[in-house]
Amino acid sequence: MVLAFGLFLVTLVFIIWQPRGLQIGTTAVIGAVVALVLGIVSFDDVLTVIDIVWDATLSFIGIIILSMVLDEIGFFEWAAIKMARLSGGNGNKMFVYILLLGAVVAAFFANDGAALILTPILLAKMKYLKMKPLPIFAFLMAGGFIGDAASNPLVISNLTNIVTVGYFDIGFVEYAKNMFLPNLLSIFASIAVLWIYFRKDIPLHVNVEALPEASTVIKSSVMFKISWAFLVLLMLGYFIGDRFHLPVSLFALGGALVFLAIANHYKAVKPIMTIKAAPWQIVWFSIGLYVVVYGLKNAGLTDIIASWIAMLNTQGTTAAVIGTGFLSAVISSVMNNMPTIMIMDIAIDKVGYIGNEALVYANILGANLGPKMTPIGSLATLLWLHVLAQKGVKIGWGEYMKVGIVVTPPVLFIALLGLI
Repeated sequence: MVLAFGLFLVTLVFIIWQPRGLQIGTTAVIGAVVALVLGIVSFDDVLTVIDIVWDATLSFIGIIILSMVLDEIGFFEWAAIKMARLSGGNGNKMFVYILLLGAVVAAFFANDGAALILTPILLAKMKYLKMKPLPIFAFLMAGGFIGDAASNPLVISNLTNIVTVGYFDIGFVEYAKNMFLPNLLSIFASIAVLWIYFRKDIPLHVNVEALPEASTVIKSSVMFKISWAFLVLLMLGYFIGDRFHLPVSLFALGGALVFLAIANHYKAVKPIMTIKAAPWQIVWFSIGLYVVVYGLKNAGLTDIIASWIAMLNTQGTTAAVIGTGFLSAVISSVMNNMPTIMIMDIAIDKVGYIGNEALVYANILGANLGPKMTPIGSLATLLWLHVLAQKGVKIGWGEYMKVGIVVTPPVLFIALLGLI
């Protein structure tokens, strides 16, 4: 256990630190190789991990490519300006509308997509509107929070969702039905709690007339029109795939490549550049880090966690659901939600999935929301901080956690009530 945990800790430190520009995927793969050499994991374990995460990883790449193409044609910038203008200059309304936009983007383009695509757009618009530092901080923190808090409704909304659905063989429709209410509660609670926390920093009035007309930011009107129909067809594809038990990545990645080809036909994007710009490091990150974490499973961590969940189970449904959700949240905030979701999935499987289905969804809510307590909790947060740093906005750990530790627990608690 000491050796396995030590390797995981060193790997995680280097992933966060990224010395000399060492990328997260490279670090994770190095950690996986070391785990293999030291005998912490076997080659069969590596194949098991690949079998668990391949669908999630390829789906994520597809969702990001789709998001990048939509971003190229001005889709998200158009939406951001529309939402801002819809507020009529009322700062409080704008705050709520931007959070709703973040929730929609997270639902259909994943929390990582929201962090990578929507964050720089919102930052640029707020600077264009000459907002002061405190309001900018409030909007950015709230936008970053909602990206994870609202990444629960669909299988494609978060990597953790795809991993868990694949592990327990849960259908697209079944998942959406079970997570509809918890996600709705999460969104409403997030908006309410974030508004209460930042209400003094939100400007009463914003001069939205200074913004350009939404239609002027669209770079390809033909692709913009096609994108709406394509997104509807893609969503139908997910439901059809569920009916025939097809992998999510078939539609997420396959659909993204088809959309990229259409955009290339209308000369709206340069496909080679788009594919090169896709975050391929995430592929190596997913596989590498999961291999390292599988070493913790081999060392007995999942057995310990399974015993805790079994104990919670003896206290009744409410205690088990709330307890499992917060257990997942705390572990995710400390050791990142990517490895946590797999460790918790295996532990819940040991306890027994049948009859404990609510615990699976509680684990997802905990892994999606809990990471917001710390900057290292989720990949989306790390990407979000990286994007902001590139734009000259640096948010310290203390500054971040001051908000995350206060806002996260009540929102998670309310979301978990939707499972009871």
